Amino acid sequence: MAESNPITAPLPLRLPVPTSADAFTEDVWETLFALLDAVTPSIVVGAEVTDKKNQLQITETQCIEAYERIKKTMRDNAPDYAKFKEYLGSRIVEMPAYQDHIRRFVGNLHKTAQQDLARLLRILDTQIGSLAMTGYRVPVKDQPIAVREAIFQSWQNAWLSVFPYAAGIFMVIAKLAYAQLDPVLREISDYTDHQQDYKPGPSFEYDFMQFPAGDEPAVVDVDVVIVGSGCGGGVCAKVLAEAGHDVLVVDKGYHFTPSQLPMNAPTAAEYLMEGKLGLMTEDNSINVVAGSNWGGGGTINWSVSLQPQGFVRQDWADKGLPFFNTQEFQNCLDRVCGFMGVSDAHIRHNHGAQVILDGARKLGWHAKACPQNTGGAEHYCGRCFHGCGSAEKQGPAVSWLPAAARSGARFIEGLAVSKVLFDKKKKGEAVGIVGKWVSRDKDGNADSPLSDRTQRTVRVNAKKVIIAGGTLQSPLLLMRSGLKNPHIGRNLYLHPAAQVRAAFPQDVKCWEGGVITSVCTTFENLDGKGHGAKIETSCGIPYILLHGHPYENALQWKLDAVRVRQMANYISIVRDRDTGRVFPDPDDGRPRIDYKTSTFDRANSLAGIVGIAKLCYVQGATEIWPDVPGVPPFKRSTTSTSTPVTMAEYDESKFDQGINDPEFSEWIKLLERTGHDSPKAKWSCAHQMGTCRMSARPTDGVVDPKGKVWGTENLYVADASIFPTATGVNPMITNMAIADYISRCISTDLKKSGSSSGLRASL
Repeated sequence: MAESNPITAPLPLRLPVPTSADAFTEDVWETLFALLDAVTPSIVVGAEVTDKKNQLQITETQCIEAYERIKKTMRDNAPDYAKFKEYLGSRIVEMPAYQDHIRRFVGNLHKTAQQDLARLLRILDTQIGSLAMTGYRVPVKDQPIAVREAIFQSWQNAWLSVFPYAAGIFMVIAKLAYAQLDPVLREISDYTDHQQDYKPGPSFEYDFMQFPAGDEPAVVDVDVVIVGSGCGGGVCAKVLAEAGHDVLVVDKGYHFTPSQLPMNAPTAAEYLMEGKLGLMTEDNSINVVAGSNWGGGGTINWSVSLQPQGFVRQDWADKGLPFFNTQEFQNCLDRVCGFMGVSDAHIRHNHGAQVILDGARKLGWHAKACPQNTGGAEHYCGRCFHGCGSAEKQGPAVSWLPAAARSGARFIEGLAVSKVLFDKKKKGEAVGIVGKWVSRDKDGNADSPLSDRTQRTVRVNAKKVIIAGGTLQSPLLLMRSGLKNPHIGRNLYLHPAAQVRAAFPQDVKCWEGGVITSVCTTFENLDGKGHGAKIETSCGIPYILLHGHPYENALQWKLDAVRVRQMANYISIVRDRDTGRVFPDPDDGRPRIDYKTSTFDRANSLAGIVGIAKLCYVQGATEIWPDVPGVPPFKRSTTSTSTPVTMAEYDESKFDQGINDPEFSEWIKLLERTGHDSPKAKWSCAHQMGTCRMSARPTDGVVDPKGKVWGTENLYVADASIFPTATGVNPMITNMAIADYISRCISTDLKKSGSSSGLRASL
C-alpha cells in the first residue's frame, strides 16, 4: 500500500535566535552591511536605477554584452534577458533572512574575533579612520556603492597585509551568504537543498536518557562511558556492548533523523558543525570543518572509505608502533569496512569524478575509484555534507550506534562534558566524567532558549573512560581535566586542501552524485616519504564552490557565479608534514586553531593544483580558476577535439596538442613560477588529526600503543587525535580500525578484572 502522506522534502527545522554580539552597535552593523553589499551589489542598467547610493550602474551595452557571453557559455541553460537582469539587479542585503544569517555568523565567532571585527568597523565609521583605511574622509556606510566596490579592489591589491586580510574577511562572509540565500541564483542554477526524488531512509528510534530538573547531579553507573558519538566512539560502543559490557555514549550534539536531512546550509551549520561552520585558523588562512552532532563527523562526511597506505603504516611502525604493520591491523580495517558494506562496485560517477578517471588515463597517471561506506547502494547524492537523508551512508548514527543499542548500550545527547573525574586517593585513575546536560524543548526541538529547557549536571561513574570527541575537542577535555602532558593539543595535522574550479561546456551540476568517488594518486609521494597531494573532487554545493571564487569586481563575480551549474570543484589535498596546535579560547573554552601551512606543504599543494588544471584541460574545461593568488584564470580560446586526424590529413600542425597547447603551457608556467607562498593563499580542511598522538614512549606523545593516556589508568582516547602523523587519506576508516583495536583491548582488560555491572541511574 502506498504511503498516505509521503515525505517529499526534509522536515524543516527552526533556527534559534542569533547569539548577540556585544561589541556590535547598530552603527557597526550598518557599516558591516554596507561593506557586504558592495561585494555582491545590485547591478542595474543606468536608465533603470532607482537608488543611486546602493545600485551599481552599468550601461545597456555592457549589460547586453555580458548577457551574450552568458548565452554563449550556458547555451540552453542560459536565463532569458529579463531573468538575467533580475539576477544582476537583486540586492540580497535587503532580505531579512540575509541579515539574520549575517548576525548569526558574527554571533558565532569567538569573542576576540567579534571585538577585532567591531573595532575595524568602528574605525571605518569615522572620518579619520576612513581616510586612513580608504583614502576618503566620508565613512564607508555613507559612500555610494561604486566607491565601496573600489575600496575592496584597492584593499585586495595593497602591499600592507592588513588591507587584503580585511578584504578577505568581508568577501568570504558576503559570498558565503549570497551563494546560500540568493533566490535568483538558486533558480537559474536549478540548485535545491535536496534531491528531486527525495525519500527519507529508515530511522533508528533512539531512546535517549532523560533527567528531571534538580540541584544535585544525576548519577549514572556503567562499565564504560564513551565521550563522543562519531567514528571512533561509535565503533567502540558496538564492540564493547556486543562483548557484554554496560556502555553509555554521551555527546554534546543532538540526533537528527533521516527525514530531517539533508538540512539547508544555515541549519546544517547550526546543528551539525563544530563552531557553527565558523572555525578558522588564527591567521584566517584555513577554514576548518568538523562535525558536532549525534554521529559526529560521520554524519557530515562524504562516504569515501580509503585504507591507509603502506608507506603510512611503515612510518608509524618505525615510530615504535609495530601493530600498524601486523595482519591484525588489516583485520581491524577489514572488519569495519565489512560492517559498513564498503565497496566500489556500485558507484555511478558524476562528471567531476569521471574527469579525474578519464583525464588521468589520457595523461598516463594513476587514478582509481574510491570505495564508499554505502552498504552496496549506488548513493548518487552530493549533499551528505548536510546529512544523509537516504540513510544509505553507513555513518555511526545509522549503523554503529544502533548496533550498540541492540546489545544494550545507552545514550545521552546534549551532554557537554566538562572534565574527566579521577580517584582522589589513586593518582591518575579515571573513575568517570561530569558535564552539563541540556534537554530538548517540550516540542522535541533544540532551538528554544536554555530557559525553556531542562538543565542538569550529570555525573557518570565508570570503570573505563574513552574520549572520542575528535581532534579538536579531545585534547581540550584532557586539558580541562588537569592533565599537563605538553603534547596535548600539539602535533595537529589538517590535510590542507586547495580548491580548483573548472567550467565545462555542458551542464554538470557538481552537487549531484557522490562527492568523492575517484582519486588521482600520482602526486601523493613527492618526497619519497609519503608526503604529497592527492587529487579529488570536492563538495559541489554552490556556497562551498563559490565562497573562495576569485573576485576582481562585482560584475565579474556575479557573471561567474551564474555559471555555477557548469562548474566542477576539485581539491589538491596534502598529507602535511608540518604541524600546528589546538588550544582553548580564553573566554568560552571553544577550540582555537594555530596552524600555518609550511613552505614544504605549500609546494606539494601547488603540484596537485597543477595536476588538477591539466586533468581539467584534457577533459575540455573552458575556464580554470586555481586558488593561487596572483594567477588569473585560464580561458581556452580554441575548442579541443578528441577526434584523431585521418591518414589523408595526417600533419603535425593539425594534431591536438593536449597539455602542450602553447597558451595552456604558458599559463601552467606562470602558475608554477608564481608558486603558492602568498600570505593571501587559502585552504580548507575537513580532516583533523594528531593532537593526542600515540607514541611508544610517554615523552613522545599522549597515549600509549593501546590508546591509554600516558600517566593515567582506565582513561583512553579513540579517535583521529591519536594518529601519529597525517594519514594522507580520508581518515574515517583508519580511525574506526584503531577504535576497533582499542575497544577490543579494553574489553579483554575488563573481562580479566571480572568487571560486570548493570546500568543504573540515580536521580
